[in-house]
Amino acid sequence: MKKNIIRTFCGLTFLSVVLFAPQVLAQGAVEKKTETTTTTTTTTTAGTVSQFGPDSIAIRTSTSTAPVTYSSTKTTTYVDENGKAVAVETVKSGVPVTIHYTKNGDKMVATKVVVKKTMTTTP
Repeated sequence: MKKNIIRTFCGLTFLSVVLFAPQVLAQGAVEKKTETTTTTTTTTTAGTVSQFGPDSIAIRTSTSTAPVTYSSTKTTTYVDENGKAVAVETVKSGVPVTIHYTKNGDKMVATKVVVKKTMTTTP
């Protein structure tokens, strides 16, 4: 009878090792996940366009003697003061704009260009 109890106990122990060992081992092999948060700050600058090209826009501001150049990309949007899309052709030298941009290293990348209405005066 003692032998039967010992066999049963050994059998149950073996069975529990076979059934639960993979789960215990898998818990030790769980990958550690980390999350990284990147903060992007958008800055705005207002001025008058001095040069405009397919991949850049330079504007003169009241605080800078030299034009400040911003990179533009395929995702740069051009809108009027009401937020409606405008044709890129409306951006030309002498037009007042506000540029929304982000810094990418040393580069200032325009995300949105707001084209302002020009006031025409009659003599």
